[in-house]
Amino acid sequence: MIRRTVLALISLMPLAACSSNSETAAGSTAGTGGGSGVPGGGVTSAELGGPRGPIVPGSQQDLEVNVGDRVFFAFDSAALDDAARQTLERQAAWLKQYPAVSVTIEGHCDERGTREYNLALGERRAQAVKNYLVALGISPDRIRTISYGEERPADPGHDETAWALNRRAVTVVNVTG
Repeated sequence: MIRRTVLALISLMPLAACSSNSETAAGSTAGTGGGSGVPGGGVTSAELGGPRGPIVPGSQQDLEVNVGDRVFFAFDSAALDDAARQTLERQAAWLKQYPAVSVTIEGHCDERGTREYNLALGERRAQAVKNYLVALGISPDRIRTISYGEERPADPGHDETAWALNRRAVTVVNVTG
């Protein structure tokens, strides 16, 4: 009987691991743009307009949910892979649809490497995203870049899964007003 109970609990553990509050989920998977925003994909209820209300066209939430607000990089690289280029092509189309919107591209790194090295790598990542968007017809005057290096991790873990989420560039809609 005890063995059966233990086996039942073990079989339910993967389901419990999948649940999280929407703030944590939005922080780690926001911008999936149909499930492609993070390694492994996934869309949270918050991204579908749930707790944050209806999606305002041209807003950060619109970008996150309908396009994808982030791209990911390989270790020690600022090169855009096919998935990143696809996301950026959607971002360029979205930016063309909302010509009054300007954005900031945030470059991020995982915790490995010195602070100075990671700030420089984050800047190269942000610049790579900007250059690609400009090549797709977006005015460089609408795009600002900033590097946060390792200072703002999406995942505070210390393993390859966390590091993969932290090696990113995030497109943030600039709020005017």
